[in-house]
Amino acid sequence: MAEPQYDLIVLGSGPGGYVAAIRAAQLGLKVAIVERENLGGICLNWGCIPTKAMLRSAEIYRYMQNAKEYGLAAKEIEADLEAIVKRSRGVAKQLNQGVAHLMKKNKITVHMGEGTMTGPTSLTVKSDKGEERLTAKHVILATGARARDLPFAPADGKRVWTYRHAMTPPEQPTRLLVIGSGAIGIEFASFYNDIGVDVTVVEMLDRIVPVEDADVSAFLEKALVKQGIKVMTGAGVEDLKVGAKGVTATIKDEAGKSAETEFSHVISAIGIQPNTENIGIEDLVEMERGFIQIDPLGRTGTKGLWAIGDCTPGPWLAHKASHEGVTAAEAIARELGNNEVHPHPLDRNAIPACTYCHPQVASVGLTEAQAREAGHEVKVGSFPFIGNGKAIALGEAEGFIKTVFDATTGELLGAHMVGAEVTELIQGYTVGKTLETTEEELMQTVFPHPTLSEMMHESVLDAYGRAIHF
Repeated sequence: MAEPQYDLIVLGSGPGGYVAAIRAAQLGLKVAIVERENLGGICLNWGCIPTKAMLRSAEIYRYMQNAKEYGLAAKEIEADLEAIVKRSRGVAKQLNQGVAHLMKKNKITVHMGEGTMTGPTSLTVKSDKGEERLTAKHVILATGARARDLPFAPADGKRVWTYRHAMTPPEQPTRLLVIGSGAIGIEFASFYNDIGVDVTVVEMLDRIVPVEDADVSAFLEKALVKQGIKVMTGAGVEDLKVGAKGVTATIKDEAGKSAETEFSHVISAIGIQPNTENIGIEDLVEMERGFIQIDPLGRTGTKGLWAIGDCTPGPWLAHKASHEGVTAAEAIARELGNNEVHPHPLDRNAIPACTYCHPQVASVGLTEAQAREAGHEVKVGSFPFIGNGKAIALGEAEGFIKTVFDATTGELLGAHMVGAEVTELIQGYTVGKTLETTEEELMQTVFPHPTLSEMMHESVLDAYGRAIHF
């Protein structure tokens, strides 16, 4: 048998795939990456990055509308959706080109085309140029996931949208229905509301952002309703009738009563499904609901075949995929004889989650309810933004930070935030959890003044009855 062409082939170039390829190349492996559409995957091209560019535009527009609160005057302000989208696509293009540069810099061979596995460590790549056969000692599956369609109304890009359509809309909605209140749904609801669209959010569970702490969910719902978003929890969309000029939605409310409501457009944000069909892995890996089952280092049950990111069990987050990519690359390098690397399994309790709506939401670890359900006796601290000088100076005095500790050991079990810039603050607690900190170390840490981060300190102090500023 001929010698494999590569030490590692990565199928998919999203934030898991391209990071895995780079780390493997850093460790001296001969690496190739296969991508069917855009380097950087969904995250850089159609997810994390362009949506944040759009949300930034909405944030600036919101500030300009409230210029008087800052002693400023601004007149004839308007949101230009076409220009906002153009800017976001430019940002995505810049990042896409950046990944291409990183591939070249790290001497990673890029094969553009549709990859299909023909064995545990071999695949074919079909493109306009024909078909190419590739072999390697190891393969990482990093094929990601896509939006799940409504069973009764698949997205058409005209009236019924997925996140992808919502980023390049054919027109600005007048009345928008968002189905699902996870991070994707709430971010788009927040964006379109900020630029003047009438928005309704329907969530089948009893609260929005249901994976977050209950106190955060309750606060965020009040904030969104105050901004003009209609929120329906414990509700479901039973049917959509799509017409040329709009959509008629049949919605069953919390009381079980169904009624029809007219909308101009609908965003379906009901979850994702993995890209694991038609890539030749049905007989190679174990799957559950389409997601590839792996061990803590990313191994499938087939020797030489690995998987990471959104095609594996959740949480389905870009930074989780990147971390898994590094772990798998290091484990592969070790199997190939590099004993200087020591891959560490991912600690799923130390993966932060962020939602970039207004106000922002961020968390890490167990919610208060989860901690109690796990048998912990807990100490809980909370500190409001209104008690923080920097928050007041910024004009962002709505929100709070909550911390959950084990009452016996002082272990930081979880942290939950809602308010301005909390997606930047959460990493402090994530580092703390990774270092297995206790309340004592956090209490003894000096936080700079004036900063929003001081609220993190005060929340810890509050858990032990020692809060200073509230």
